[in-house]
This record gives sequence, structure tokens and C-alpha cells, in this order.
Amino acid sequence: MTVAANPVIRGFAPDPSLIRVDEWYYVATSSFEWFPTIPVHRSRDLAHWEYAGHVSGAAPGDSLAGTPDSGGIWAPSLSWDGERFWVVYAIVRSVGSRHFDLDTYISTATHVDGEWTAPRRVASHGFDPALFHHKGRLWLLNMQSDHRPGGNRFAGIVLTELDRETLRPLGETHLLLQHDRLIEGPKLLVRDGWYYLVLAEGGTGFEHGARVARSHSLTGPYELDQLPLLTTRDDPKVLLQKAGHAELVQTPTGEWFLSHLAARPLHTEHGMRCPLGRETAVQAVVWDTDGWPRLRQGGWHPAVEVEVPTVADPADRPSPVRDGGAVHAEGALTWPWSTLRAAPDPSWADTAARPGWIRLRGRQGPESLWDQSLLAQRITEHRAEVEVTVEARPRTFGESAGLTLRYNTASYLSLDLTWAEPEGEPQRGQQWRGEGRTVLSLLEHDEEGARQVAVVDVEAGVPVVLGASVEGAEARFWYVREGVRTPVGPPLDFSRLSDDHGSKLRFTGAFAGIHAQDLVAAEFTADFGGFRLGCMPG
Repeated sequence: MTVAANPVIRGFAPDPSLIRVDEWYYVATSSFEWFPTIPVHRSRDLAHWEYAGHVSGAAPGDSLAGTPDSGGIWAPSLSWDGERFWVVYAIVRSVGSRHFDLDTYISTATHVDGEWTAPRRVASHGFDPALFHHKGRLWLLNMQSDHRPGGNRFAGIVLTELDRETLRPLGETHLLLQHDRLIEGPKLLVRDGWYYLVLAEGGTGFEHGARVARSHSLTGPYELDQLPLLTTRDDPKVLLQKAGHAELVQTPTGEWFLSHLAARPLHTEHGMRCPLGRETAVQAVVWDTDGWPRLRQGGWHPAVEVEVPTVADPADRPSPVRDGGAVHAEGALTWPWSTLRAAPDPSWADTAARPGWIRLRGRQGPESLWDQSLLAQRITEHRAEVEVTVEARPRTFGESAGLTLRYNTASYLSLDLTWAEPEGEPQRGQQWRGEGRTVLSLLEHDEEGARQVAVVDVEAGVPVVLGASVEGAEARFWYVREGVRTPVGPPLDFSRLSDDHGSKLRFTGAFAGIHAQDLVAAEFTADFGGFRLGCMPG
């Protein structure tokens, strides 16, 4: 047997949807406001996973401009009908409001890394949709939301048949199940004459879990299992918290496994915080004598190490997903680089102007929901180090470029090369006089606003190496002066870059990246070289 070490896909990789096609397993995960949209990983053995592509074109117009933090693409569900991959997902335009203002889309492809069809909108009852292919028919599962005052935002699970060609609804929508505890994320499977409905339960925080219901009839009524399939809500000491949002898959030899999301918390003075976001894990499943699925190890707590089948030829096994970015041979910025609300474009992220470097043209600021010039990679461990060389000549306080640790528009840390007034002169916006300093400015931003933590003078026009080290809940920034790492400012609270900080809903994870801004002319450029992100387990 092979041992899978959970999480098997580390860092921001939530809401995994797991399927098997012949000898390969595929997982699609949520991308929210980030591009590439709907990353897909693949594995031969459930233990070793590699990036396999993404659902290109999932956002109509290839843009999520204006989408709020943690909006965008929620909980894609991947499926296979014997000929094509299908994916169904919701694009959520409002977060934390009574109206989710969402649209549900379906796209198909013959290969996950190939061309996906243009997304087609289908019945949009709520988020977390799924497709059920059964006896040549196509069914759309969803949760429904009652937005009316006094209504239940999680008002039950519904099922609608769709025409396979037009995707139009056929017949009525069926209410399958309602429950006192929040339920969402429905998935359907058939086994031994039963239809099993696998549900996410309790919300996606520390109360999260997975619950199963079943019926002899597709349209119900469904009987709810008295025990959870998976949860950690009863024990904060379990290493993998927030366990839930599960999907079951059968191996070629008849064994059963499930994918689920989980998080590895830091235990801070503010409580548990999960800056790595929600990650993808797998568990082994058996069926009890009454026909309910149970975790193989017993109980409902997820295991960190899980035995999975060994593939016949280890040479066919993909290598683990690794940290560190690269510029594609043709100059395209590819995975693991990610961008906000649109894919990278040479008009602002240029790899041809200076071979081996990335030239960013500054656009809007780090709190914009529209046009940020940002390239970032997921932080996948609680110990990490990032560094990059930046070369630029900022001439106004509206021009800056540097290194950022980021969660969203409300939570980020950044060390930027920028302009400042001469020593002792107040901020009066007189940069056009040509006087001033080139400085490194360390900013800390949370829901209460931005604070300038430290300012360091540097020589104008000279490349400077910037870096940051993460150790648990602490982040330290530095730059290289005369070959020596020199700290900039005090240690900062990295745990604020998490789902669990602040008062608003948060669903993504921490990134490390490079960015540039020019708030006036959108012409300022900065060159970045030698970007390196290392994430160290343990």
C-alpha cells in the first residue's frame, strides 16, 4: 500500500470534487476571485497529485472584475459521462447579503487541459451545484436559498432534470431534503439499490462536516443518517479541522475513498486561525452492515495518514505538486502563478521585454476589485520564505512596486519600493517638484485600515532584493544591503491573512507575490527577477 499524507493538495484548494476516469483520479477545486479558474489536479494513486489544467473560460468574458473578495467561482463539481468531462459551478456576485446574486454555469471538455465549451447558464437555485448522470439522463442538484425576510438562506436540497443538449429544465423541481442544520454541497451516487445524497453540513468553518442521506427513489423522500460521516466540530485538538464537503469515489478494485476539505490551524492568542486556507484531503471509506458509509479508521475524525492502493507501475505516478514559480518557455505565466479577477496579460505582465525577468506595469491599488497588477503563488506550509529582486524608479507616491503577503483587499502585508518626501517634510503631495527619496515602505492592512510600519531609505535606480519569512503566525520582512539581510520593521501578524480573521465571510487563503501600482498614469513599470517561494513542511 501507499500512504497518502493529508492534505494531499496543500494550501488554498477548497471544495474538492473527486472523480475517477479509468486509471486516473481528478479533483477540481474552487478558485473564487482568482485565476486560473477552477484548477484541476490528477493522480494515479490518490496520494501524489499534479496540476493538470484548469477550466479555461469559466468566467464569461474571462473576467471577474468587480467581484467581491471571496466571491466568484464557488464549489465546482466535476463529473464524467463516459465521453466528456462536465463541470457545473456558481459565480457568486454578492457575499454576505440576503441575495447571493449568482449564476450557475455548465461547461464540458474531452480533456481537462483542453478546450472547454463556453459556459452555459442553467437553473440557478443556489450555490454548490452538482450534476448526476444516470441511465442516459442528466440531473442538476443544488441547494435553494430563501432570500425573503425571515426566510432560510439554506432552505433545502433540490433536484431538476436537464435536457442533455439544451440544458433546459425538464419537468418540475423536486425538493429532496430539508434539515435544521445548514446543508449544502450535494452529491449523488447509486449503490445497491440506494440513492445516496452526500452533503456538506454546518457551514464551512470549524462547525463543518459531511452527512449522508439515502432513498430508494431518486426524488425521495430521503432518510438522514443519524451519525456524521466526517466532522471535527466536536474536537479542536484534531490536526485537520473544518473537515467536510465530501465526495465519494470507487477504485478500480472496488474500494471506496472520499475527498474533503480541511484546514491546518494555528493556535494563536486570538483562537484558531488558518492562513493556508482550506485544503484538499482524502479518507478511506467502508460500508457498515446497515449500508451507511463510515470512515475506515472508525469515528468521524479525518486521518492525517491514509493507506491507498499502490499503482502497478510507480513510474507512471505523477510527482507531487511543488512550490516555486517559473516563466513558461513561450513566455506565458503559468501555474503556480495566480492573478486576481482576470488572467495575466502582456499589456501589464510582460516576460518578453527583459528575458528572465517579469515586467509589471502599475495599475490600480491593492484594494481594487478591478485592475490590479499582481502575480502571486499559494503559501502551502506554516513555514515559508519568499524573495525577489525588484528594479524600478518610482517618482511619485502613487507609484510603487514590491513584495506582498496577501489574503484579500482587507488583509495584506507589503514591502514596496516607492517615493517619499525629503526627510522631515510632511505629506503634501508635492512630488512633481522632483525632490524626494526612494524608500522601502512596509505596510500592514486589515479591516481597520492601513498602517505604515516602517520606512527605509535605499539608493535610487539600484536593484534591491526583498524578502519575507513566515514562521507560524509571524511574518518578518527584510531586504539585502551589502550582501546582508537587513530587517524592515518588527514582526507582523501573519495569522490575520486567514479565513478566521475579521468580521466578514472569507473563503480563500494566503498568497505570496509581486505587485506594482501607478494610480495616476498607469505607465510606471517595475522589473522583477529571481522570484523564489519555498514552503517547508513541519
